[in-house]
This record gives sequence, C-alpha cells and structure tokens, in this order.
Amino acid sequence: MTKILVVDDEKITLKNLEHVLKKEGYDVTATQSGVEALKLIEKQPFDIVLTDIKMEKVDGFEILRRCKSLYPDTEVIMITGYATVENAVEAMKEGAFYYISKPFKLEIIRKIVKEASEKVNLKKEVKQLREQLDFREKVNIITQNIKMLKLLEIARQISPTDCNVLITGESGTGKELFARYIHLNSLRKSGPFLAVNCGAFTEELLSNELFGHEKGAFTGATTLKKGLIEMASSGTLFLDEITEMSQTMQAKFLRIIQEKEFFRLGGTEPISVDVRFIAATNRDIRDEVKKGKFREDLYYRLNVVNLEIPPLRERKDDVPLLVAYFLKKYSSIMKKEVFKISEEALNLLINYDYPGNIRELENIIERAVVLCNSSQVEVEHLPDDLKELKIQVFVKKEGKFMTLEELEKEYIKWVLKEVGNKTVAAQILGIDRVSLWRKMKNYGLED
Repeated sequence: MTKILVVDDEKITLKNLEHVLKKEGYDVTATQSGVEALKLIEKQPFDIVLTDIKMEKVDGFEILRRCKSLYPDTEVIMITGYATVENAVEAMKEGAFYYISKPFKLEIIRKIVKEASEKVNLKKEVKQLREQLDFREKVNIITQNIKMLKLLEIARQISPTDCNVLITGESGTGKELFARYIHLNSLRKSGPFLAVNCGAFTEELLSNELFGHEKGAFTGATTLKKGLIEMASSGTLFLDEITEMSQTMQAKFLRIIQEKEFFRLGGTEPISVDVRFIAATNRDIRDEVKKGKFREDLYYRLNVVNLEIPPLRERKDDVPLLVAYFLKKYSSIMKKEVFKISEEALNLLINYDYPGNIRELENIIERAVVLCNSSQVEVEHLPDDLKELKIQVFVKKEGKFMTLEELEKEYIKWVLKEVGNKTVAAQILGIDRVSLWRKMKNYGLED
C-alpha cells in the first residue's frame, strides 16, 4: 500500500485531503506542522508527500529538500495558495513531482497522486528486479520459472555430495551454467572448473586433450603435457556433448571413473584422479544407449543425478527477466543506455518459440542494442523473421517422433488457443464445426 504524508497548516484543507486519499485506499498520515512533518520523515520513509509551501518555522521547500536528501525516490507534491512562476520553477528544480495552486479540485488531486503512486511502484518493481538480477548474475542463472527453481534446488542439494551428474536438454538451454552452479556450490569451489566439448575433437585429439602426453609419446611431442583430467584435480571437469565420444573413448573414460586413475599418452605410471565429473548432452541419451551408440555402464556411472533443463518455449515466464538481464549486459558492454523495451516488442519475444533457446534470445537482444539509438528497444530493432513469422516448434516426446494423431491434436489445440473461437477455428482447419467438435471430444479438448 502506498504511504502518503500530508502536511498543511489549514485544518479544513488537511482534513479534506486526508479523507479523500484514505477513501482511495492509501495509507495516510496527516499533520498541520512542518516541524512535526520533518520528525515523521526522519523516523520513516513515505512514498508520497503532499505539502503546503507557506507554513511557519518549516516551509514546504525545506520538507522537499529533506525528503529528497533522505529518500530520493519519494515523490513530493507542492501545494500553495500563493502561486508564482518563480516558486513553480524552484519546486521543479528541487525535484518536486507536481506544483498545485489553491483552490484545487479534488479530482485533480486524485489524478496527480495516482500518477505519483504509479511512478513510485514502478521504481520499486525496477529496484526489486535489479536486486534479483544482481543476485542471480553471480550464479549466472536467470529464472523465476517453477521448474527451473526446482532444478536449482536439486542442484543446491547435490552440489556438496560430489556425485557425478548428467545434465540433459536442448542446445542453448544453459547446461554449462548449471554445471558451473553446481561447482560454485560444492566443496570443490576453490578448485578449478574446466570444460571440454567432446564433439569438437577427433578421437585422437580428444584423448590428448583429456589425458595429456609424455615427452616423446608421438612425433611432435617434445614436452610433457598435462591433460584436462589432471589439470582439474580437486575441481570439476565438465564434459559437454558426452554422447559424441567414440566407443573407445567411452571405455577409457569408464575406467577412469571406476579406478580413479589414468595414464598419459605414452605413460607407464598411473596418475590418481581427484575430479568430479559433470556430463551433458543435447541428445536423448537413453535412445543412444538402446541403439548401442553409448555404453550402458557409462550411462549409469554418469547418471547418478539427472538434471533435465526445459527449453525456453516451456518457460516463457522467464523471457521478460532474461530480456532485462541481456539489455543490462549489452548496454554496459556497448556503453549505451538502452534499458527498456516497448510492450509490443516484448510481446513478440514472449510469443516466439526459440528453437535456439536462450542463446538465440541473447543474440536477438545483442542485435537490438546495437541497432537501438534511444533508451528503448522497439519492434523495428528485432529481426524481420520475428515480426513476420510465428514459429511453432515440434519436438520429439520421450525420444520418439510424434504420430500424425498427436500432431493433429497439438495443432487443433494451438489453433483454438490462437483464435479463441470454434467456428473460426473450424474454418482455418478446413472442416465443419461438427467435425471439429468430434475431434475435440475424441482428443479430450472439450474444455
């Protein structure tokens, strides 16, 4: 509830203002004394202060200056029976929200106080959002989605246990960020966090990258090289796209997990391993196991805990938060003051399905900041395909392709949701209303 302080040495005016504002639902404190008003301001903050200018001992300008000194976000409305241009200009210079002359209409007071209240509440929301962003920026995971918050809670619980973790999800959903989050909340947080993309190397190069080599192990090996497993000692090694490992590499890696030791290429002495392994993949790893492409024993060794990160299209409530975060990030990088986005542009972003997930959204916002020449991102700063197309993404369910019946059901649901009218939906689908009703009943879509 908006807290308001009303200050006026005229008793009738004070009572009228107090009555009207309380009737509007505000939390109102009233006083006839400027001295008393200063004491009240010293004790507690108010969202809005309405003060008469001409009062004995302490005038309205002194109250205005004290308010702005203690609480810069407090909005002060100046009221006077002796209106002058000089006073009005001075009030605005000192930071007053509005300047009202007596006699005034109560409708004007209601309107101005409402505008001031909306401004105060908006500032509070922005402040809360910034605090939320600042906290989450430290762990690099920006979310308010229930599924994601549950995953974060699981990640917090398993972080100190040192168990192996398998993180699954589509490309661009933030699997590495979760791995870093687990590391930062683990007992190994003072140790290194190293990452390798298993799909970016040939088998020989990946082996060399992970295990290192002894001097003279092969032509060109003129010095000893430590591998990532050895370098990650007392820390965490993140293996992205683990399903891209060859069968031979999978066997070697399984031995490392089981025996807690490995050999450098060309080495004869085993090296002990003190590393936590976190693996990730954007493939359906269970399907890969069934096909014989990924070792079942390695899967069970890695999948002690599985974190499945939902795609962005399933957590649309995070889009505004992520947009605010990326605007702040790229405005800072590019030294531009682009901190807002229009409602129309934000709605376009919320309704988009993001086949590239968070990585795609980040790219869109980076581009928008580059093109924007004002403080606010508009529709014109977004990619053309975002403005012209609405992409509906169909994905596998539990590793299986959707049947034609399942696709039809999803499409009918989507059309009904988009148009909100069965007759229009039937016309779009190219069937009559009765046929649509039958299909809805068959698919359990009556509601």
